[in-house]
Amino acid sequence: MCGRYAASRRPEDLVGTFDIEKWEPEETLAPDYNVAPTKQVYAVLDRPLKDADDERPVRQLRSLTWGLVPSWAKSPEGGARMINARAETVHEKPSYRRAFAARRCIVPADGYYEWVTGAQERDLEVEGRKKRPRKQPYFVLPADGSVFAMAGLYEFWRDRTLPDDHPRAWWVTCSVITTEAETTPLAVAPAEGPRSLADIHPRMPLMLTPDRWDAWLDPARTDPDDLRSLLQPPPAGLMRAYPVSTAVSNVRNNGPELLKELEAPEEGTLF
Repeated sequence: MCGRYAASRRPEDLVGTFDIEKWEPEETLAPDYNVAPTKQVYAVLDRPLKDADDERPVRQLRSLTWGLVPSWAKSPEGGARMINARAETVHEKPSYRRAFAARRCIVPADGYYEWVTGAQERDLEVEGRKKRPRKQPYFVLPADGSVFAMAGLYEFWRDRTLPDDHPRAWWVTCSVITTEAETTPLAVAPAEGPRSLADIHPRMPLMLTPDRWDAWLDPARTDPDDLRSLLQPPPAGLMRAYPVSTAVSNVRNNGPELLKELEAPEEGTLF
């Protein structure tokens, strides 16, 4: 899964990385080293500009709420539970299938946090029989330091209790797509602890390599079978992981110190 991540890149850097054509400075977000559900996050998307004569898709950097609210939802209250969509079923689930066909985005990050779980507990979690306890957190990121481009979906929801000109009349929300975690060795593994992403958690955010960005964002591609071909995991051996302070487990903690690599897991949180 992806329940927490870090996003410290400046919008100017994202504009250059993703060839952004439209970005509103008033949507600038502060660096966030502990992004949690329901927060505002950056998303890259291709969409025609509102009220523009030219209907061609324009690549935009937008600020969205993390936690997708389907257009048909009666209220936005369930968004916090819809931060992730599974790659295996995203094309058929009622909450995601329309967004999958027409409203795809990229959620840029530095990397994501995940908490190590013992093998037996992990098996129970996969079976849906037990909620995984928080243990030693690890930070997972591209080994070369490049942007972690997570495949995502976005959706519009209209609050019918508000007038059209109200700033909260429309909600724009997003979800991150996840896939099975890699079982192959990490490009850079910690001195002690997990040797693969699957050793940390059975799921991981689906990272899109740059060669797939344009195809994923293209709103003209609407065939589910065609789109599902883009949901293949990235090549093995691109990621690294290292232990970080358990301070990240508290969403109130937020700062670059959360990304500091520990020489070994904290006492009492061994792998």
